[in-house]
Amino acid sequence: MQFAISADHPCLPGHFPGRPLVPGVVLLERVIEAVQAAHGPLGALRLPQVKFLQPLLPEQVAEVELETLGATRWRFRVRHSGEVLASGEIVAESFSASSPATDAHA
Repeated sequence: MQFAISADHPCLPGHFPGRPLVPGVVLLERVIEAVQAAHGPLGALRLPQVKFLQPLLPEQVAEVELETLGATRWRFRVRHSGEVLASGEIVAESFSASSPATDAHA
C-alpha cells in the first residue's frame, strides 16, 4: 500500500516547526490500515517491536510492506525510495468474554 502525507496535514505544524516531519504515529496508522485492508477489521493491537530509522517528509510517497507471520501477526516495513523508514511487528489480540478486562466492567 502506497501513501503520502499532504503538507497541510494537521499533525505537521508542531512536528517540527520549520522542518516538518511525519510523526511515527501517522506511519503506524498507515501500517494498521494496510493490515486491515488485507485481513479485515482488527480488534485490540499490540506492537511488540517498532523501529523508526529514517524520517518521512510531507508529500514523499512511502509504501507499507507486510509479511504474514501467523493468523494474527505481521512484520511490516515502511519504505521510501527503497530505504526502510520504519519496521516492526503488529499483533492482533483476541479477548474472550471471560477475560479480566471484561469482568472488571461487569
